[in-house]
Amino acid sequence: MAMPAPPPLYHEGARRLQDRFDTRRLADRIAERLGREALTVDDRNFVASQSIFILATADADGRPECSYKGGEPGFIRALDATHLAFPSYDGNGMFKSLGNVLVNPHVGLLFIDFASGQRLRVQGRAAIDFVASPVAEFEGAQCVVRVEVSRVFPNCPRYVHRMQQTGISEFAPRPGHVPPVPAWKHFEMFRDVLPAGDPGREG
Repeated sequence: MAMPAPPPLYHEGARRLQDRFDTRRLADRIAERLGREALTVDDRNFVASQSIFILATADADGRPECSYKGGEPGFIRALDATHLAFPSYDGNGMFKSLGNVLVNPHVGLLFIDFASGQRLRVQGRAAIDFVASPVAEFEGAQCVVRVEVSRVFPNCPRYVHRMQQTGISEFAPRPGHVPPVPAWKHFEMFRDVLPAGDPGREG
């Protein structure tokens, strides 16, 4: 089934503010020149180089949620010009973001390279893949989130604070590495309610 056409970039609220501040012409020019409905080769290479991104979701009533996602560079993959995939790793078990995906597939992804200031926003529709073979392609994944891209938009870097990454979290899954058990899983308040087989239940 073909993906439905994305809604107009600017809704009535955006237009009201554009008119208030006389930026409608500028907004239309930016949309015309920079907005796109698929990832370019440069976009795909940028995504593949990233070790973090921010995932925005909303529940069935439109209440928003945002979540930090981190892993080894390349943990989120651009499969082609209109499809992304990333793993869902062991977390706190709340499944706020992925639970939202099950009831409202619309998502936004924000990529920021704090060294260069480069930013990229991606919008689309997400689905969760529980099939064993695709999950096995992502080290440490509980499931895989697939995103069908509907809109891609680069952002101006001028307000991005420049920072250097000093390392990758020791908890980030990667081949040949067994992440340590996070300290909170050893807390008495949580140990008895951890899932069966969770290493935090031991010791």
